[in-house]
Amino acid sequence: MVFNIPLVTAVIAWAVAQFMKTVLSVIKLRRLDFEQFWASGGMPSSHSSTVMALSTACGYLYGFSSGLFAIASVLALIVMYDAAGVRRAVGMQARILNKITGNLAKREPVEPSDLRELIGHTPLQVFFGALLGIALGFLFPYLFGATYAN
Repeated sequence: MVFNIPLVTAVIAWAVAQFMKTVLSVIKLRRLDFEQFWASGGMPSSHSSTVMALSTACGYLYGFSSGLFAIASVLALIVMYDAAGVRRAVGMQARILNKITGNLAKREPVEPSDLRELIGHTPLQVFFGALLGIALGFLFPYLFGATYAN
């Protein structure tokens, strides 16, 4: 049976992270919300777990000094920076805009403290997503019978 171990590992890491988000959502909200499985944002970051699983699996299979590991690692760093930076800022702006339009409809003032709200991926969510990805990136190639390159 031939298949792409890094790709399968990355997809599994995404699914595990999304499943974990759904379970944490059930614990927090005390109700099952199937939309959480497909939603972005939240704990752990599925973006981080996916790219770190891909990077780690490439390192495991092809060597941590290989070009494939280098490419996957740079991609992972960019995605995680974006998840914690740009996407988070866009989410904060969306929340502020929603509040402004709600307050305008109610004719209430908008407080400057609203700018401090945090949504999207926090650095902690990205960190735990990355840890999950690294763990799965080592585990799944091993389970698939791949040999360690280094």
